Amino acid sequence: MVKPEDMTYGDYLALGPLLGAQHPVSDHHDELLFIIIHQTKELWLKQTIHELRLARELIRADQLIEVHKNLSRVSRIQAVMTLSWDVLATLTPTDYLTFRGVLGSSSGFQSAQFREVEFLLGLKEGTHLDRHPEGSAARVALADALAGPSLWDEANAALARGGFDLPAEALERDWSRPYEPRPEVEAAWAEVYRDTGRWWRFYQLAEKLVDIDDAFATWRHKHVITVERVIGFKRGTGGTAGVKYLQSTLTKRAFPELWTLRTQL
Repeated sequence: MVKPEDMTYGDYLALGPLLGAQHPVSDHHDELLFIIIHQTKELWLKQTIHELRLARELIRADQLIEVHKNLSRVSRIQAVMTLSWDVLATLTPTDYLTFRGVLGSSSGFQSAQFREVEFLLGLKEGTHLDRHPEGSAARVALADALAGPSLWDEANAALARGGFDLPAEALERDWSRPYEPRPEVEAAWAEVYRDTGRWWRFYQLAEKLVDIDDAFATWRHKHVITVERVIGFKRGTGGTAGVKYLQSTLTKRAFPELWTLRTQL
């Protein structure tokens, strides 16, 4: 343990291990960029998970004003991650094909942290656990996020505690199952939007959640465009369908009733 008086910038940030964690397999210049882009995304996902876990606890404790900072931080992290696609887009198809073969079966589809973010938001699909070995830290973290209430579940529970009539199916269910939108939930949140002065805490929370969903949709769209620009409609590494699969995710919404209620206002 380094004493505080001896602590250096490199010590505090563990720059030795961090900067030594890039191991290109080929001798192509652009492989380092590919590695750093994805390692950076994983670091931002780690911070996002850190924020979402606390946000979930704050909402559970009805601290709906205090949670604004964490939710705002998440949406700003998402914006930075989206901008990083522009850096990756400087990788031309010719450049990428020079080293693509060394990736083997590895694929961003296997990112446990990305799936954990989806689970924490409420986009749950238990089959993603199968991509990680039984007992591994990644699988344990995913299983925990899958089995617990999501951010959207906690927001709905807070709304019910605030006096709104929400169906038991939305409040007491198997949290590991995909969330199913309900008209009663939409109607309750629509009432919040119709009387924002009375329900300001819930209104602000809802808009913070929409910010995150909006940023996530933007990230997904930019991901699709970047992949199409680099590999066209080839299959992705790891056997995924590439662009076609990514396009199928563009309509995902973690907080669906906050979007559909807008039509009835």
